Amino acid sequence: MSVSRLSRTLLWPLSMLYGALVRVRVWLYAHGWLKQKRLKGTVISVGNLTVGGTGKTPMVIWLAEKFLAEGKRVAILSRGYRGANGTSDEIELMKSRLRGRASFGVGKNRFAEGQRLESQQSIDVFLLDDGFQHLQLARDLNILLMDASRSLAGESLLPSGRLREPVTAMSRANLIIFTRAETASGTLAAIGKLDRYPVFAASTRLLGFRRFGADIALLGAHEIGAGPFFAFCGLGNPDAFFRDLGNWGLAICGQAVYPDHHRYTQRDISAVKQAGKRAGASAFVTTEKDAQNLGGLTFEEATLYVAVIDLVVTPDADFRNVLDQTLAAGAGAAA
Repeated sequence: MSVSRLSRTLLWPLSMLYGALVRVRVWLYAHGWLKQKRLKGTVISVGNLTVGGTGKTPMVIWLAEKFLAEGKRVAILSRGYRGANGTSDEIELMKSRLRGRASFGVGKNRFAEGQRLESQQSIDVFLLDDGFQHLQLARDLNILLMDASRSLAGESLLPSGRLREPVTAMSRANLIIFTRAETASGTLAAIGKLDRYPVFAASTRLLGFRRFGADIALLGAHEIGAGPFFAFCGLGNPDAFFRDLGNWGLAICGQAVYPDHHRYTQRDISAVKQAGKRAGASAFVTTEKDAQNLGGLTFEEATLYVAVIDLVVTPDADFRNVLDQTLAAGAGAAA
């Protein structure tokens, strides 16, 4: 028996206990024993059933940009993860992309953070980042993201598997978005079978590459040279990033994977550069999230490009109609 399979077997009893606790908690909220709290603004939750890697951050940015373009006042509520000073790589990425146009409330008590922001100004839309399991806060729309490139068949609950909740919990969603739809040929067929839910597909789109440490000007794939490139990242689903690079036409000669949310050290950078040199790389490439975790580190004597992406949701018009209808309805009953 492999080490991985053995560990999953040993952790199975803990997964059973974890699942029972999750079901009890959901039941208490569903039957009113635990009460949800409601903010004045419309709350849209974006979350998933698994740990890591379904594209929540690009989705939150997409939604924020959509509402900001309509003149709405937008705030993002996040728990803060493990970052210093209550922030995280994903929060800093969202701040960087939105450039001061949205407010942020970061903390375990997201209702209190929302109230704090509402005491400062009127908020039209709250985006609840990673909010599917955050049942304390009532929401007007519950968006569930599912990664089309990673099947949940046979997947178990934490800690032996990746599931935060049983797959049956998807019944709490108001709509489902299959992300990375471009990687799975059966996505559209699967969408057609889920007739109980409004279901959409989202594909990753490359906006361009930014040179690390330089200005924000974006370069096309044809403008950063022929490579080959050495790719590295610390993501929940690193394979998706490496696959995207190939789809964008980049020649990759090697790769390095770090844990999700990994904060790089100068020693890490030296190791990456040495690995790239051995592989014959002419430059390096990583993600926007990883660029946040590079902090004040330097990439001397080597060129590092940062891939900048967004999402394309299909069918776009129908998805926007759902969002507009949610806003028009205002704060309704808790989801």
